[in-house]
Amino acid sequence: MPRDMSIITSSLLTATDVEGLSFPDKQCELVRGRLLVREPPSTRHGVIAGKLLYRVSDFVYRHALGVVCAQDTGFKIRSDPDTVRAPDVAFVGRDRAMHIPDRGYAELAPDMVSEVLSPDDTPGEVLAKVADWLDAGTTLVWVIDPKRVEARVHRADGSLSIVDANGALEGEQVLPGFTCSLREILA
Repeated sequence: MPRDMSIITSSLLTATDVEGLSFPDKQCELVRGRLLVREPPSTRHGVIAGKLLYRVSDFVYRHALGVVCAQDTGFKIRSDPDTVRAPDVAFVGRDRAMHIPDRGYAELAPDMVSEVLSPDDTPGEVLAKVADWLDAGTTLVWVIDPKRVEARVHRADGSLSIVDANGALEGEQVLPGFTCSLREILA
């Protein structure tokens, strides 16, 4: 069975529809009204995401910059049809953190997201996800590629840079002063 499985329905789903669905042991995203159901990521994927989450969270909370969300937290980033994406790590600045509701999906794009690639991710899927984040207003997207031991840094201005194994992820204007060795995250 393919890693991704689109649920075919006669009509487009909304973010509210998805909140009430349950697919045990699966991960779901809503993309332009179509539900994508995926197998959970590998343990290695979780280790990498966890290391990055720890480092970003430590920096953000020490400096009272906002909130950090863990893997698979949904954000509604488009309406009519709805899109709910769930990054591996997300940062929302304190000036917008109050817009995160107690229930449901926050209707905002995080300031920074990180996606850790899985072996079955296709380039098209990854670029579509990056485009969704940037189109919604995310300023900084880190795509971490464990296989190539590199990260691609996408920015709202359309620029792209590649961080190699000896480089570091930088918070740039989103998290000024944050830096994290890519090798440490992937070790």
